[in-house]
Amino acid sequence: MLPVLPAAPAYGTDTLADLLPAVGRALGVDSLAAASPQLLLPRAQRICLVLVDGMGDLALQARSGHAPTLRRWRSEGLHRTLGAGFPTTTATSMGLLGTGLPPGGHGLVGYEVLDPERDELLNELQWNGPVDPRRWQPHTTVFQQVAAGGVDVVRVAPPHFDGSGLTEAALRGGRFVGTPERLEARVDAAVTAVRSAPAQLTYLYWGRLDATGHAEGVDSWQWGEELGRVDAAIAELSRRLPRGTLLVVTADHGMVDVAAPDRIDLAHEGALRAGVRHAGGEPRAVQLYVEPGAAPQVAAAWRERLGASADVLLREEAVAAGWFGPVEERVAPRIGDVLVVMREQVAVVNSARMRPDTLRLVGQHGALSDAERLVPLFCVPC
Repeated sequence: MLPVLPAAPAYGTDTLADLLPAVGRALGVDSLAAASPQLLLPRAQRICLVLVDGMGDLALQARSGHAPTLRRWRSEGLHRTLGAGFPTTTATSMGLLGTGLPPGGHGLVGYEVLDPERDELLNELQWNGPVDPRRWQPHTTVFQQVAAGGVDVVRVAPPHFDGSGLTEAALRGGRFVGTPERLEARVDAAVTAVRSAPAQLTYLYWGRLDATGHAEGVDSWQWGEELGRVDAAIAELSRRLPRGTLLVVTADHGMVDVAAPDRIDLAHEGALRAGVRHAGGEPRAVQLYVEPGAAPQVAAAWRERLGASADVLLREEAVAAGWFGPVEERVAPRIGDVLVVMREQVAVVNSARMRPDTLRLVGQHGALSDAERLVPLFCVPC
């Protein structure tokens, strides 16, 4: 009997793809009136949207002692849960958030994916290839639609995000305010932005919680300490926002800790490399681009090696299961011929091409476990 596959993300109901269209509707943007109607937010003239990278909902609940403000808002009924898409990784989630489309529509289908024109892997987070991001993701973003609807849009993030490939692909629109890597500076910039216009949307990004989770683990004391700093900053932001502003707090994915003995190193697995041209994706959601006709044999070898610890699917099976939502023709070749998605707390690395610091990372994500897939959504009237 074939194993039961994890359920596909519920695109069009309660995922990150539904959030910004709902924000636009709450701001009265007519072009978004019919988008994602299942997710309703209260009407507001000003909205401040905070995205905390790597703040999964299950980890947030488990470490709620470090986040008294978010814990209180949860108890007051100001919380609900959203789902990330597949894979559960930042580039894909930013595509969902920024475009309101599933991965098969926006085309940011993983951390490292194939650029079919060059037959090389493109790192969609670092954007390490000569690829035009506006051609790679040609759809109008929600920020652009909101700005066209007469709302002032400001994006607050690290300076090097301005004009980056991922920003241009997924989050273009409005104006950009670069701030130092200090939460206090981000809060100051967000408050200034929100006060700058009577109809206003401010987006604020914070990435250090994700970096801490990767380096130390989501179960570490360091992650809890950083979560406490995030909670304190969000509390300060809520106190300083103008009266009548709606504060929205969410995340792009969660993560799980993977111990060193539970990582499979492709550099030492000749049978797993056979027939594989490129191994992309991420350690918990590997995307294999194979030699012509080799997909069935490659899938069989990976199923034999990983057993019940992973789901191994051909591209057409994952697409049919709805993991990427409807897939546009231009996007399909970017998806791996074979997908290896972890069920247990294991990961696949490659010491032949990964840097030593990357190989040491503890926190991982990409798969469809609840710990990786579920993110919080707090909607707080200020």
